[in-house]
Amino acid sequence: MWNKFNIKTFPSETIVYCDGVYQPELSTITETGIINKKYDLPIHIIYVGDIKDENTLNINISVMSQPVFLSVNIKNKFPAFLNIFIKNTGKNSEIRGHIMCENSSELGLKIVAEHDAPDTGILLQTKIIGNKDSSSSASGVAIINPNCKNCRSDIRFAGHTLDKSAKIRFMPSQRILSVPEFANHSAYIFHPNDKTENYLRAAGLSGAEVKDAMVEAFINDFDLF
Repeated sequence: MWNKFNIKTFPSETIVYCDGVYQPELSTITETGIINKKYDLPIHIIYVGDIKDENTLNINISVMSQPVFLSVNIKNKFPAFLNIFIKNTGKNSEIRGHIMCENSSELGLKIVAEHDAPDTGILLQTKIIGNKDSSSSASGVAIINPNCKNCRSDIRFAGHTLDKSAKIRFMPSQRILSVPEFANHSAYIFHPNDKTENYLRAAGLSGAEVKDAMVEAFINDFDLF
């Protein structure tokens, strides 16, 4: 299953969702919203499959020194909206996330990453692939509350349009009310051009192989961690 969704697995406690639904048989943690127990292993939250309509993923880390990883790999063929709300109140706890979305219709993504204790980390990299005639809109806000010094915040967006008719819009923002260790955000959109495609064809790739090579390079280029 994880090979199908290009998810890297490792020894961990798991919270698994497929098609927007919690999967108890694949999960070792039954509390799907609040992480209030310290585990010896990292926690891996996995959210994969096809979605439609409105979906919400809540993550509340309230225990100290707990590493958490988030892997999202979703597709939609119908209008869909995904809310991801992350609140970190666990001092020295950190969540690192890869979020991959392939949109073939209308997709809305909202990410709220809130630091509510000092020395907390929320590092997220989101990628959207826009297919023909698709429309994608993604917003992400990092909130570092008062008295939450030395937080580590990074919200990055990247988009890849597979057709000139695809539209992608990113809206990263920050509300910084304490001095962080660092607080970064960024966004870019890649539009394939004739120069790139001709270069790959000159290397011996066919038209279909050129498209596949660019998509694969975009998907695998997670440079945050």
